[in-house]
Amino acid sequence: VFLDKCVWSGSACMAMTGGSSDLTAQGAQWLQGAKEAVMQMTKGEKKDEDESYSPFQSLQKAAVLQECRCFNDREINPRKCISILTKILWLLAQGEKLTALETTEIFFGVTKLLMHKDQQLRRLLYLVLKELKPSPEEVIIVCATLTKDMNSKVDLNRANALRVLGAIIARTDPTMLAQIERHLKQALVDKNCFVAASALVSGIHLMHVNPEVVRRWVNEVQTALASDNPSVQYHALALLHQIKRQDRLAVSKVVASLTRTPLKSPLAHCLLIRFAKAMMEDGGSERDRALFDFLEASLRHRSDMVIYEAATAICSLTSVAQRELSPSITVLQLFLCSPKPACRFSAVRTLNKIAMAHPMAVTPCNMDMEGLINDSNRSIATLAITTLLKTGSESGVERLMKQITSFMSEIADDFKIVVVDAIRAMCLKFPQKHRLLMTFLANVLREEGGFQYKKAIVDTLLSIIARVPEAKEAGLSHLCEFIEDCEFTLLSTQILYLLGVEGPSTQEPSKYIRFIYNRVVLENATVRASAVSALAKFGISIAYLRPSITVLLQRCLYDNDDEVRDRAIFFVTLLTGIDSGATLAGKSAQSLLLEPLPVPLAALEASCREYLAAPTERPLSIDDVTIDAEMLAKMQKEATSKAAAASEDAGPAADAPAPAMAAPAEEADLLSRMPEFVHVGARFTSSKRVPLSEVGTEYEVVCTKHLYASHLILAFQLNNTLEDQLLSSVTVALDLAAVPGLALETHVPCASLPFGQPGTAYACLRRLEGVPVGTIPCTLKFVVKDVDPATGPTDDEPGYEDEYQLEELEVCAADFMKRVAVLDFRAAWESVGNGCEVVETFSLSYNSIRQAMEAVIDFLGMSPCENSAAAPDDVTKLTVLLSGVFLGGMQVFAIVNLRADSNRAVGMRLTVRSSDMTVSQFVASSVA
Repeated sequence: VFLDKCVWSGSACMAMTGGSSDLTAQGAQWLQGAKEAVMQMTKGEKKDEDESYSPFQSLQKAAVLQECRCFNDREINPRKCISILTKILWLLAQGEKLTALETTEIFFGVTKLLMHKDQQLRRLLYLVLKELKPSPEEVIIVCATLTKDMNSKVDLNRANALRVLGAIIARTDPTMLAQIERHLKQALVDKNCFVAASALVSGIHLMHVNPEVVRRWVNEVQTALASDNPSVQYHALALLHQIKRQDRLAVSKVVASLTRTPLKSPLAHCLLIRFAKAMMEDGGSERDRALFDFLEASLRHRSDMVIYEAATAICSLTSVAQRELSPSITVLQLFLCSPKPACRFSAVRTLNKIAMAHPMAVTPCNMDMEGLINDSNRSIATLAITTLLKTGSESGVERLMKQITSFMSEIADDFKIVVVDAIRAMCLKFPQKHRLLMTFLANVLREEGGFQYKKAIVDTLLSIIARVPEAKEAGLSHLCEFIEDCEFTLLSTQILYLLGVEGPSTQEPSKYIRFIYNRVVLENATVRASAVSALAKFGISIAYLRPSITVLLQRCLYDNDDEVRDRAIFFVTLLTGIDSGATLAGKSAQSLLLEPLPVPLAALEASCREYLAAPTERPLSIDDVTIDAEMLAKMQKEATSKAAAASEDAGPAADAPAPAMAAPAEEADLLSRMPEFVHVGARFTSSKRVPLSEVGTEYEVVCTKHLYASHLILAFQLNNTLEDQLLSSVTVALDLAAVPGLALETHVPCASLPFGQPGTAYACLRRLEGVPVGTIPCTLKFVVKDVDPATGPTDDEPGYEDEYQLEELEVCAADFMKRVAVLDFRAAWESVGNGCEVVETFSLSYNSIRQAMEAVIDFLGMSPCENSAAAPDDVTKLTVLLSGVFLGGMQVFAIVNLRADSNRAVGMRLTVRSSDMTVSQFVASSVA
């Protein structure tokens, strides 16, 4: 009855208003659609949000363009024009593209409608003009039309005209800003707040395209900054910062003056807090105390928005101390009990971030966050759970896991993944609780969930197994139970690989055989192939299981899949030949399958292809595999990204320097596989990375020195910071005149060095005699091509040769010393004897003993023993025990006695022992 009345009243109203037949038909169509929608709701049919009724459903662009002809009618119907303009905006919002001709037709029709007085129609006209993106020729007409509105007595029209015209000029022809500059400057100080705010917003947009003109408005903008209206004050501060952001001193003066006079607008106050924080970060270690006091004072503001902004700014400061966080933590703790969901969410999200770096600072908030676990907002509850997992104590783990158990079934997979990641961090933090946490993970692993969720749980279990040795057998058992009913092939193969690697080293390896062989019987070909490989690893590692494993693999010889059959034949042959001592490609079965390959798999594949293309009588050996520079650079990039991801997953407690120290060694081991360097032999040691240019210069160069028996390979990491240049044939020229004991043997240039993509060049030096030390002048030489950053390089550009002077590279005594520590230094020292002992005394110019100690260790290139380098900063006397292996395998020991003679001088007595007097004298003289 209600719908019938609506239809009748709608028709009656249109008849009384004398509406056109088209409008009547549209109204009837809309009412019919509404009637159908309500009828479906009354029947109890639930429709998805995406299937909700839309009056513009199946709207065609051609039909709308046809309707636009009514813009040229003598008598304008505002309601009909409003409907058509709404359809145009809807089409544009859906991504519909208009041709230039269609845009022009609509544009000229819209400009005719500007003569109508209807306010609702005019507001839609402004929106359409801004979205149409008129051509530069049509912009002239827009300026002429909207200039009248900018002089209108109606404030609403003036404000809208300013914003639309500013946006169109900024997007099409910034040079036309001069024509309306006078109107904009007047509007900046207009009494109407909407007009002034619109002019300021236009100035912000125009600042990006025509900053010279906008900078002339600084007096008007400062006047607007004193406005009582919050919106005007906020936009005025934003524009003033845009105008002066290139002058750091001017920005600091503005910020300093505004911090002393309170702003009336909470939005402007938040913006000022962000500017103050940015200035404090730019100041480096010397933090401005006045700005920090301003941030702390903002914590007592009456607006929640300002309080939260100040707390977030303090918490996100670089190198912020825990005592400085205390006021912000207190404020955020109060927000946790707020009745407003936005305040609770913002507070718990910020505390979650703080907990990554300062978990102890967030601990006082744990009781309040436990109350948010049952919050109706699942995002708040998830953040509360993850924060508690990061900050909770070991004694509260069990109680927390009980709360999470009921919580996990109520949230989506995306939130579950976040919780699982937090559980992994907690298990690594409290390894004694691994049984409880792994049991929880095993239980949720059996529940329903998508691939990403199950993969997150499996990855967490794998991480715990890798880092907590006591959890290995329990974790493997949980994973074996999981693959019995796993529907994801990738996870099954990953777990089977882990079982093959870790299973043979457990106390009872035979119990895993059943789980693995079940996969051979029940799974698809990919999983069956992985199971065959896992079984073979058990047979290779465990002698008493080898006959049984061979029988199981023989049952796979007639599998339907080629890959499974090939693997089974290979492994059966390998297992039966182990007892007879058979080898494959010069490698035993154990080293071939259980040890990592000495070369990348891609290099092995490339060598196999080359051998098949040109076979020889000599069989292919893994020792013949080489690697080219391009492949090495790709592997280095992948290793760097993996190390960064691993350190990020491990959290702040991880030992970050380990990957960085291992990188040069891994790189050097692969270098000896390059065709140019296969003759250098085994690597002895590698140095730290030495920068040869400053960071941020045109070309950044960092060198790593790799020492071999009679060669020195220099690896230069290159980075081109110029966007408009492409470098090719990049080499580092070395002037070896100052170091007579070295001779250049070969160069390996970097073929191409585009902007932002690191590259590597190499130089191989032969050591002629003795231990050459000295400085080598370096020059970067290359062929440069000028490129357009928008279009990229072209083949037509030949380029020209150029060079860039680098800093000198020093070859010092530490480069010939390998850092090797000994467990019992005193015994090793006495065993060498004092026959080749050298004693020297020095006066070092350092401010503290710690600085002197670190410098001496770097000079000598030796490793501290028995934790002798761990000393407080204020120590006045220190004895450091050092050990190392000199080139050729000779053990060298040193005792360094340090004492503080004055504030800027440290006395040192250096005693060196080895089995060769020449080596002892050389090491002792390296400090000088």
